[in-house]
Amino acid sequence: MTDTPENTAPVAIDSLSFEAAMGELEMIVRRLENGDVSLEESVNLYERGHALRAHCEARLAAAQARIEQVSLGSDGQPTGTKPFGES
Repeated sequence: MTDTPENTAPVAIDSLSFEAAMGELEMIVRRLENGDVSLEESVNLYERGHALRAHCEARLAAAQARIEQVSLGSDGQPTGTKPFGES
């Protein structure tokens, strides 16, 4: 038997980088879309996917906050750049 993700203990989500979490989330989505997993495994995959999504959203929010902080001057006023996400 090969050592595939379903045979190994899952890595703690909090320790994953954004890129690693997104990669695992994409793999989960592909497996669920294929429909070749049992109901129990589908539920487990869905739960982990939900937690991964939340982790990714939190990492993005933290990155956005850091970017916005960098764009503020020492007086707390914008330095002429727009906040992240604004056009």
